[in-house]
Amino acid sequence: MKVGLYFGTFNPVHVGHVILANHMLHYTDMDEVWMVVTPHNPHKKKSTLLENHHRLEMVYKATENYDHIHPSDIEFKLKQPNYTVDTLVHISEKFPTHEFAIIMGEDNLKSFHKWKNYEVILEDYEVFVYPRITKKKQENNLENHPKIHFVEAPIVEISSTFIRDAIKNKKSVQHLLTPKVWEYIDLMNFYK
Repeated sequence: MKVGLYFGTFNPVHVGHVILANHMLHYTDMDEVWMVVTPHNPHKKKSTLLENHHRLEMVYKATENYDHIHPSDIEFKLKQPNYTVDTLVHISEKFPTHEFAIIMGEDNLKSFHKWKNYEVILEDYEVFVYPRITKKKQENNLENHPKIHFVEAPIVEISSTFIRDAIKNKKSVQHLLTPKVWEYIDLMNFYK
């Protein structure tokens, strides 16, 4: 089974995240997408990042109607600060019959060469890149790498920061969230 790992803080998870995960399922050779909730880094200022279990719960609520999209808390159990290469080694050992790939935005590809052991990642894992609107085009030598695949996907310009700010300013964001995620945020009084 081929699994795409879609990493993010998902603070909160919104319809754009779900659209991209679903698109990757239908327009690549992935059998499943796991939305890997990135834990709070204890060495960084918390700011508006919700606790890990709340963000995981929202991903559960956002994906419960999708049979092949699953939330993952795999990074919660790993030593912090954690690096993607360590997560990949851990998850590959835990699920030896699965083939894993990374899903990332085009903006992250620009800094991918700065990731810890990025060369090792590219030896063993494919990277599926979805388009993002970025301020400047920055070429890097990874764009033609055989393990990097660009996927024509909808450009969904919704940001979790925008949603948090809108809630804080008492603006409606229901249309940017799945109904159960909106209900959970409203019930818990998050981001106000």
